[in-house]
Amino acid sequence: MASQLICSETQSRVSSVLNRDVKQFGKKFMFDCNEETCWNSDQGDRQWVLLEFPQSVKVSEVKLQFQGGFSAKACRLEGCRKDGDFTELSQFYPEDNNCLQSFPIQEAPTVDKVKILFENSTDLFGRIVVYSLDILGEKTS
Repeated sequence: MASQLICSETQSRVSSVLNRDVKQFGKKFMFDCNEETCWNSDQGDRQWVLLEFPQSVKVSEVKLQFQGGFSAKACRLEGCRKDGDFTELSQFYPEDNNCLQSFPIQEAPTVDKVKILFENSTDLFGRIVVYSLDILGEKTS
């Protein structure tokens, strides 16, 4: 059975933060379960989120909630082992709305890190706004 893989020991990085204002728009707001806060990227192509898990995992689902008008038209999920190179695990295509969206991942290998690349933003300047991000799957040893 799939469970939430993001925990307090999960390390995260993002491509950018709007005006470098991490107090108002930082990455932590994707995981705080507060619908009033969000991660807001700065402008530019190819924004991303990188997650490093405390133990190896198999990803089965990605859940994302964008702000309408600031979503990605296409997303690519990549994964790797601790010191390995990232390889593509899946591609998915979010709708441009405010709803929580779910994307099943088929037969993903065991990984220690995942990277979500947000391609072709619906915003003219390439900004991405994420209110909620969750990764479901199972921990492996």
